Amino acid sequence: MMGLLYRAADALRRRRSPSDHGRLGEDVAHRYLQGHGCTVVARNYRRRSGAGEIDLVVWHGATLVFVEVKTRGSAEFGEPEGAVDEEKQKNLHRAARDYARRTGVEWEGTRFDIVSVVLERPRVRIAWLQDAFR
Repeated sequence: MMGLLYRAADALRRRRSPSDHGRLGEDVAHRYLQGHGCTVVARNYRRRSGAGEIDLVVWHGATLVFVEVKTRGSAEFGEPEGAVDEEKQKNLHRAARDYARRTGVEWEGTRFDIVSVVLERPRVRIAWLQDAFR
């Protein structure tokens, strides 16, 4: 039943904003991670300074995971995870340090993952790259 509701919501969102791949990708990644045993605790976390944003923060077992979601309409110009360059990693690292400090989570109990989403028809492709960078 829930799967049907999720598909209907996705279809409605695609019609209302077909070019908003980022939002669609985050929705897909959110459900995918929940379906794989993660507990989502934050979405679109930003530091107070506004520099750096974490798409999803999840618990995967005893590990706090900072997830960068990259979405593309097709893989024609390369896989989405290729867009997580060194500069993006630095910004994510700063925001993650801030989040961990504010929540009292030990830094050693964290990791960075990337969820790559390609919105090709007829099936969406998802790749979960665990411990993608340090």
